[in-house]
Amino acid sequence: MDSSKNPHIGESFASFLRDEGIYEAVTATAIKRTLALQIAHEMAVQHISKAEMARRMKTSATQLGRLLDPDNDRVQLDTLMKAASAVGRTLSVTLA
Repeated sequence: MDSSKNPHIGESFASFLRDEGIYEAVTATAIKRTLALQIAHEMAVQHISKAEMARRMKTSATQLGRLLDPDNDRVQLDTLMKAASAVGRTLSVTLA
């Protein structure tokens, strides 16, 4: 379909988000939700309780709760690294 005939069709969803000025916020939320789900999955697979996970990370249950909350995108990189290490994984961050 030709986008010149239909003004509702753009180049991509990413370009739409950029046009709306929300690309960075949406991307950050998606990344954080994905990481929270991956960490929770590893905890479940390895039968790691929240108390044990907090102990391994040397943090509080409250901080762990914020980390595992997919709607909380205010998590620091060092916290994500501790969580990855606590489940035997590494955190990889790249520029694309």
